[in-house]
Amino acid sequence: MSDAGFHGVFPYLVTPVDDGGTIKKDVLAKLCDDLINRGVHGLTPLGSTGEFAYLNNQQRRRVIEIVLESAGGRVPVVAGVASTTISDAVSQARDYEKLGCDGILAILESYFPVSDDGIYSYFEAIARAVSIPIVLYTNPNFQRSDLSVATIDKLSHVNNIRYIKDASNNTGRLLSIINRVDGRMQVFSASAHIPACVMLIGGVGWMAGPACLIPEQSVRLFDLCRLGKWAEAMNFQRQLWGLSQAFAKYNLAACIKGGLELQGYPVGAALAPQTPLSSEGIAEVKEALCSIGAL
Repeated sequence: MSDAGFHGVFPYLVTPVDDGGTIKKDVLAKLCDDLINRGVHGLTPLGSTGEFAYLNNQQRRRVIEIVLESAGGRVPVVAGVASTTISDAVSQARDYEKLGCDGILAILESYFPVSDDGIYSYFEAIARAVSIPIVLYTNPNFQRSDLSVATIDKLSHVNNIRYIKDASNNTGRLLSIINRVDGRMQVFSASAHIPACVMLIGGVGWMAGPACLIPEQSVRLFDLCRLGKWAEAMNFQRQLWGLSQAFAKYNLAACIKGGLELQGYPVGAALAPQTPLSSEGIAEVKEALCSIGAL
């Protein structure tokens, strides 16, 4: 699938794994198919909700194969690439492009702090290694080395770095990025932000785990924003916000996996050593889903 411009709702897919470490193909394939049939605009495997940090390279590659096969070209697949080293990240990106991915979600892992020059070199190397579009991902709540606005601006001049998903909780920072990159890069909302507000200031959609649980509602919200029906969009956004609050409160993957289990998808618990969703968390997610007709 060619890039006509990524936009809309891209669920961060969970990774169902059995007790032996094998990716549960049937479960993941059904989730992908159901999400596409419910109108999502793309799929993002191996994001934070996909537990990329708890998978080995073989498991990651298998996830990509299953998602690509399930998508069948119906929507773009933007695969997460994460590493502490440039060489490994480049190798992953090249492999995923060869498999057929439509874009790369580039994530920097680090143990020691990395300078702005080092951060730039990491993302630029990934972009130069492939011909498909790059989505930068930054989440200062979980990452040791964050992307500064100045570094984002510098990276926006690399031809195929076209998007950024910023999970900083700081909507003002998003507006600073939009102003700074001057159309060279488009912004996706994260669940840490209020998607309707991000769309209002110029965002093109959102990439987030909760969309796995409420795909139809997420698409409806996007459509209202795209049509400029802001009062209706904000009213609907308020109804959906309870799920985002639960997502922020509990372990990301555990929260979405718990919700999917409630919806009948046997995705299992969050991968060890993460903590499974507590009984209180299950009750909160259930309440949020019931309140918006998603359960």
